[in-house]
Amino acid sequence: MSTVINNRYDIVYLFDCKDGNPNGDPDAANAPRIDPQDMRGLVSDVCLKRKIRNFVLSTGGAGNDIFIQQKSPLNPRIEQACLERKPPLPTHRTADGKWDKKGAKERPPDQIEKLQVALCARYFDVRAFGGVLSTGPNAGQIRGPVQFTFSRSIDAVQPLDLGITRVADVDKPEGEMGRKNLIPYGLYRCQGFISANLAKPPSNFTEDDLATLFRALCGRASRNEEFTRNMFMGDESSSHGLMAPRKLVVFKHQSPLGNAPAHQLFDRVIVKLKPEVVASKRAPRSFAEDYAVSINRDDLSRNVELIELL
Repeated sequence: MSTVINNRYDIVYLFDCKDGNPNGDPDAANAPRIDPQDMRGLVSDVCLKRKIRNFVLSTGGAGNDIFIQQKSPLNPRIEQACLERKPPLPTHRTADGKWDKKGAKERPPDQIEKLQVALCARYFDVRAFGGVLSTGPNAGQIRGPVQFTFSRSIDAVQPLDLGITRVADVDKPEGEMGRKNLIPYGLYRCQGFISANLAKPPSNFTEDDLATLFRALCGRASRNEEFTRNMFMGDESSSHGLMAPRKLVVFKHQSPLGNAPAHQLFDRVIVKLKPEVVASKRAPRSFAEDYAVSINRDDLSRNVELIELL
C-alpha cells in the first residue's frame, strides 16, 4: 500500500498552445485570457485542474473517481458517503426532499471528519485539491496539498477574433456567420506547490497519487519511466489548437515543510527567447526553435533535489 507523501515539492511547469484558445474567458465572449497591462496570456488554475481530473477519470482504478464532474451535482455524492457509513450518518434531507440547512450546519465534528476521510479515499480531486463540501449534507471544507498558480505566457500573445461560416443552418438555407477566438502561439509557465503537511489525514495524498499527478502533467512520474499519455492527449479539439507539455522541473525537499523558499527555487528556472529570435524581432511560434530553458544549479541546497521529468 502506498504511503502518504513526506516531502514538500515545488514545481515549474511549461506548456504551449499553437493556433488555439488555451483558456477562454466567459466574461469576454470566450476570448483568450489576457493581462491587459502587458498582453501576456493567462490560463487559470481551474483549467489545468479540469484537465488533470479528466486524465485521472480516464485512467480508472480504485480511489481515482472524480468528485467534480461536468453536469453532475455534488450534494448527492456527499449524501452517498453518508449512507455508505456503518451505521449511516444523517443526510439532513427533509421528508419533502429538501436539505435541512440548519441541521446540516450543526453536524458534529466527528461526523464531518468521517465523511471527509471517506470522500478523500474515493475521489482523487478531493484528495489532491481539497474542496468546499459544506453544501447540502455538509462535510465541511478540505484544503488540498496540491495548488497551482495562474499560468502566464513568457511573452505577449496576440489574440485573434476570426470570422467563420457555416453552410448549413436550422432555418436559413444560406447558412450563417460565426466567430472563433485563438492565439497564434503562446508558451505558458505555471508554478505549483505540493505540501506534505496538508497531505496528512483526512487527505491522505500518497506517493501513488503524486505519480498520477506527474503523469497527468508530462506523461511520466520518474526519470526512469517511459513516457505515456498526458492530460493534453485525449483533450484535443479545434478550439484548443495544439497544446503540449514542454518542461516539468520538480524541486523535492527533504522535509515536509520545505528546505528553501519556493520563489528562490522558481527563479532558478530561466526561460528566454533565443538571441537570434530577439535580434530578428519576430514573434515566437515554436518552443524548440524559439526558446531556451536553463536551470541554475549553483549553491542549491543539498536538502533540495532537482528533478527534470521533461
